[in-house]
Amino acid sequence: AVIGAPDERLGEVPVAFVALNPGARVEADALIEHCREELARYKVPAAVHFLPELPKGPTGKILRRGLRVL
Repeated sequence: AVIGAPDERLGEVPVAFVALNPGARVEADALIEHCREELARYKVPAAVHFLPELPKGPTGKILRRGLRVL
């Protein structure tokens, strides 16, 4: 999931929250580099945070407001 985080210069920047599958491994820098290759510059996350699981509501949707407090 990606949310907007406050930024002094740009106003808001994307920040990614990732829950990996069991046994999967990836470094934050590698993930950001992949995004740089595939996405427009303004869409590349400024940071990546790894969580055991993403917060979800009763319908199974990701609760982005729950990520804002992290």
